[in-house]
Amino acid sequence: MAASGKPDPAPPQPPSAAKVVFMRRIFPFLLATNVFIGVYVFAKTYKRDQDKKNAQAAAAAAAAAKFSSPTTETAKVADPVPAPAPKKVLPPVSEEEQRQLYKWMLEEKRKIKPRDATEKKKINEEKALLKEFIRAESLPRL
Repeated sequence: MAASGKPDPAPPQPPSAAKVVFMRRIFPFLLATNVFIGVYVFAKTYKRDQDKKNAQAAAAAAAAAKFSSPTTETAKVADPVPAPAPKKVLPPVSEEEQRQLYKWMLEEKRKIKPRDATEKKKINEEKALLKEFIRAESLPRL
């Protein structure tokens, strides 16, 4: 085209360094923003669809129960609540077994390594109480 006397249009100039740096920083931000918005919209739509499905299932179950159950008064009466199982009553622990238990607890307290003075004081108080129980004439009932 230079033969016709018109100069060639100038080739496109490369972008300046400042523009390259700006684009290098803004494109990852735009990409991440776009992904987050897409995930948000997808999650909202999915939740809304699940709510609709649950509502439809509940309506279908209610309709099926309405048609399958008789409408007499005896059917409307709720089943009586089953009585709770009776609690097991264990035989009382003999005093000798209690003493053995207290002795075992005392041995376990002696094995504990306290971390600081307050913990040591607490353990010593508990050991003193156990010793009182072991030496007592009658033991408190567990």
